[in-house]
Amino acid sequence: MKKQNTLYNMLLLVLTLLIASCGSKDSTAQNKKSETEAPAMDIHTAVSTGNAKAVKQHIAAGTNINEKDPFGGSSPLISAALFGKTDIAKILIDAGADINFQNNEGSTPLHTAAFFCRPEIVKILVDKNADRTIRNKYNATAYESVAGPYSDLKPTYEMMQQMLGPLGLTLDYAYIEKTRPEIATMLK
Repeated sequence: MKKQNTLYNMLLLVLTLLIASCGSKDSTAQNKKSETEAPAMDIHTAVSTGNAKAVKQHIAAGTNINEKDPFGGSSPLISAALFGKTDIAKILIDAGADINFQNNEGSTPLHTAAFFCRPEIVKILVDKNADRTIRNKYNATAYESVAGPYSDLKPTYEMMQQMLGPLGLTLDYAYIEKTRPEIATMLK
């Protein structure tokens, strides 16, 4: 049941990111906008594509940096953790993004960074005192998302790679298997 819940949670996240990525606009028009005007590209797409300039423009324009995406309720910081966009995660955190933001499934940026083995982002969040005790709707903390055997979740990682690969998600399964225990140690 827990494995099915995790799979369901990941499928919702995949659908959210796929739909959000469709909102991307022509980057030529975006580059002509002033630095204080929000770019045509929405903040979620800017994060998932690694467009730091657009993220900074959103911040300068006063865009809500904790804006929930309309489908899974993820914040831009959660998307940065998912896609391993460390520099963008730093930009968002420095701009005041909510480090304990919970998406519709109750997962935080720390849950996402831990699960996808983004040690630099996990460290930043831990150093900023992200709450390690938050449990998502599946009753798991960020630590618990990486404490179990990799083999139990390998199919979930493979599904995520297949679904989000076209959007830029790259998962190195050997790295994830090796890094999960290291992330768990960081979160103890």
